Amino acid sequence: MAVGGARRARGLPTSIGASAADIRPYAAGSPRYRDGRFHNSEPSSMLGPEDGGNLLRELLTRGSVGTPRVDVPLAAPLAPVEAADLAVTWFGHSSALVEIDGHRILADPVWSDRVSPSATVGPARMHPVPVQLAELPRIDAVVISHDHYDHLDRRTIEMLAATQPDIRFLVPLGVGAHLRRWRVPEERIVELDWDQHAEVGALTITCTEARHFSGRGFARDITLWSSWVIAGPTRRVFFGGDSGYTKRFADVGDRYGPFDLTLLPVGAYDRRWPDVHMNPEEAVRTHGDLGCADRPGSLLVPVHWGTFNLAFHAWSEPIARLLPAAREAGVATAVPMPGQRVDALRPGAQHPWWVALG
Repeated sequence: MAVGGARRARGLPTSIGASAADIRPYAAGSPRYRDGRFHNSEPSSMLGPEDGGNLLRELLTRGSVGTPRVDVPLAAPLAPVEAADLAVTWFGHSSALVEIDGHRILADPVWSDRVSPSATVGPARMHPVPVQLAELPRIDAVVISHDHYDHLDRRTIEMLAATQPDIRFLVPLGVGAHLRRWRVPEERIVELDWDQHAEVGALTITCTEARHFSGRGFARDITLWSSWVIAGPTRRVFFGGDSGYTKRFADVGDRYGPFDLTLLPVGAYDRRWPDVHMNPEEAVRTHGDLGCADRPGSLLVPVHWGTFNLAFHAWSEPIARLLPAAREAGVATAVPMPGQRVDALRPGAQHPWWVALG
């Protein structure tokens, strides 16, 4: 048992990332950083001690709730030689490759089998990765929404840094300390506060507000969380990452929108954490708040669902709720299977591949 425990613990400190002392110098100058922590603009309710105990019991007794009835189908990824004007390939959860105005931006890449500092303990992947990291086309930049394990994965970052020598990593304040811990060169890390931006080729990529929290070890909220605006000469994309619903998204829409494509989280919601994970109906509302009702042809693609079982709803419930809400609001959607590339300017007919999976 002792040997097995030691094996499971091997590498944990490195996978967890940087210490609070390493992070603080990069975080302390932000107006959102007070008393050693970052704060949401809209306060968020948190689980109380009683809810925490109930949550643990439910996790231990939920059985197959949240898992697919049959294997999740995978699409064969397509990667044209030249990036398109506007397209997206969804790899599962929040990992997506955005093509915009001839550039490629990879969002929240997670290729590990578990979203955990351990390779043997923690939420496991419910479908294989559709493509190996080494087989990805040349990428111009990576954007990270925050440092939770299902959005920031050490092994994936290290592999991308090794196989994509020109790639830059755009991260919210404090998250860069994790990358430094993992020996990503300083000159490849761009660390931003909300409403700060960086230029990548012809793109302007802006770190924007989200309503969430952060933490990889016992310390919580010592790094910032964000959404991202990816703006090119002709097209605009909003990547929601992981967020609860917030009225602040209307401000983002006023300042940076409207958007041709939104990637918005729709899964892992629960009544006990309503402020940090939006539900499908709130995703549709967010799409509208971002000004997309004024953008003909604007498309919503759901993310943050289907790959890791992080809540208590049925596996396909996020999409079963999303689509009628979108139809009622007049919002165009595309629901790709893992690995599928969607041409956002010509999305085509939707095949309901998720229905049989439950």
